[in-house]
Amino acid sequence: MKQFLGCLILAFALQIGAQDFHETLDGIRDAEAKSAMNQILSSQNTNTGNYDVKYHRLEFDIDPSVASISGDVTTYFEAKEDMSEITFDLADNMIVFQVLQRGTALSFTQNTDDELVITLPVIQNLGVLDSLTVSYSGNPVSSGFDSFEQTTHNGDPIIWTLSEPYGAKGWWPCKQDLIDKIDDIDVYITTPEFNPFNESYVAVSNGLEQSQKIIGSEKTTHFKHGHPIPAYLIAIAVTNYEVYSHEVPNNGNPFDIVNYVYPENLASAQTSTEVTVDIMDFFTNKFEEYPYADEKYGHAQFGWGGGMEHTTVSFMGSFSRGLIAHELAHQWFGNKITCGSWKDIWLNEGFATYLSGLVIEDLDGEESFKSWRQQTVSSITSQTGGSVYLTDQDTTSISRIFSSRLSYNKGAMVLHQLRKKLGDDSFYQGMQDYLATPDLAYSYAKTDDFINVMETSTGEDLGEFFQDWVYNAGYPSYEVNWSQNGNLLQLTLAQTQSDESVSFFEAGVPIRILGSLGESIDVVLDHTINNEEFLEIVDFTVDEVLFDPDYHLISKNNTVTLGTDDYDFNTEITLYPNPTTSLIHIEKPEQTTINSIKIYNSLGQLLLEQNWSPQVDLTALSSGLLFVQFQTDDQIINKRIIKN
Repeated sequence: MKQFLGCLILAFALQIGAQDFHETLDGIRDAEAKSAMNQILSSQNTNTGNYDVKYHRLEFDIDPSVASISGDVTTYFEAKEDMSEITFDLADNMIVFQVLQRGTALSFTQNTDDELVITLPVIQNLGVLDSLTVSYSGNPVSSGFDSFEQTTHNGDPIIWTLSEPYGAKGWWPCKQDLIDKIDDIDVYITTPEFNPFNESYVAVSNGLEQSQKIIGSEKTTHFKHGHPIPAYLIAIAVTNYEVYSHEVPNNGNPFDIVNYVYPENLASAQTSTEVTVDIMDFFTNKFEEYPYADEKYGHAQFGWGGGMEHTTVSFMGSFSRGLIAHELAHQWFGNKITCGSWKDIWLNEGFATYLSGLVIEDLDGEESFKSWRQQTVSSITSQTGGSVYLTDQDTTSISRIFSSRLSYNKGAMVLHQLRKKLGDDSFYQGMQDYLATPDLAYSYAKTDDFINVMETSTGEDLGEFFQDWVYNAGYPSYEVNWSQNGNLLQLTLAQTQSDESVSFFEAGVPIRILGSLGESIDVVLDHTINNEEFLEIVDFTVDEVLFDPDYHLISKNNTVTLGTDDYDFNTEITLYPNPTTSLIHIEKPEQTTINSIKIYNSLGQLLLEQNWSPQVDLTALSSGLLFVQFQTDDQIINKRIIKN
């Protein structure tokens, strides 16, 4: 604890960014959890698996003061097998009144399974591309989860959508799954030109605005999005938005961040959203160019407390920096590469959460990032169980899928631990390679895909790391015992686990060594077996040993103790000759059993290990001061020797 009020004030100030984010995270999690409820209540439609969607032209007619929609949805699709009919997902309260294919009306039926089943005039053979147009209308029912919402703000009418991931069928005929992304879309939104207060309506959707056309009292706004997109990330909103932009320089290829905000919030929003440019620049430098730089990024205000990362335009309930960072991060991790199943939701949410933490590191500094890590680890270890990766049973629970403790926070800290394990250069290169992998870019990924890319990129075997920290549950607790003799510090590291699914967590364990005169050394112990012994060379008197003082490791209930019982340089073990050029001979009491011999250099690095032998060959080792450690049945014995 800090002893002075000034230090307390400083510490509080440094935590503001982290506290802001963790408070925002609750809203993010709640919004994303609620928006996903429709998926839990309706499984993926197996009847839509016989075709690939290539293109949609979405033509919507809406009036923000009326809870209804009508439209024409033209779909280009390629047959994955010979097919005589095609099925779209569409809520049964939406009324289809016509299906046309090249001017010919096709027969169709709607059923209580929320399916639109269309009979094709002839068999469409495997690999053949065709199209048709569905004309429909109705009053979308959101089932309480806001896939289509008509309401007001400050008395002004607004309509907005939020379809993650299976709410799209509530307001347009589509194929909604986590398998088939649509190659590109055109969206035409026709509305009254003015609201009841004679204020202009402004329409928002994915991609780049192409045009606005006014015919009589109506306005049609055209947006075009030219990148693969799942149905749940297509969105529209219309109200009396005020519109303003921030330009991103993007290394000489500028694009706009277009903000659509309520007039009553314009002044505060203009101040809050400026930081988006800095965050965009940061993500671009760390990972890659914004995936949709040829179009736009933007924010559209809507009626939820959290946000939703619709491709190229995040819908925002507020404009806190933490929310801005989280939703922008999803444009890379969640939109460009989308989790391929609910079991892999951390590839979306854990990644976006960690990138939000990186923004704190970049904009606020290491102390604030440390505070963020401390709060994140505290959340993770508030319960003893739970894995980042979900089981089949887990995917039936909305609270488990969108667990802030596991999918968000533990997923984020797993990435941080991976970064510390690999080093910054290798970690960020691996993340860049993941985003650039052709089979994953603008498509879907599962956890094994991410592991394979990181292993290929870094040359590291990461199987044990991911088994411990992602696929299995819990966290470690550590006991550190230390003692000093001269300039040699011995550390013994023991570990217990909070969940039986992991027998031992392999990890780099951060330790800080403090001297009596203010000296400080940070070391990372490569902990590979339980009760492992480490030697460190220090040129000062050690006063205290701290365990992971900067919160780089998921752990809890750690203890550090000073011990002397098993550290003795004065036992009756003799080494000769000393100095030596090659062999050393060992004499010991007959009653002493030596199980192993380890040789360390003056940096505390293990150079040689062997079972008991009365002599050890040092020929292959470099010259200098060496430490010989003997493991007996009941103690550790250390000796010095000089190698010439």
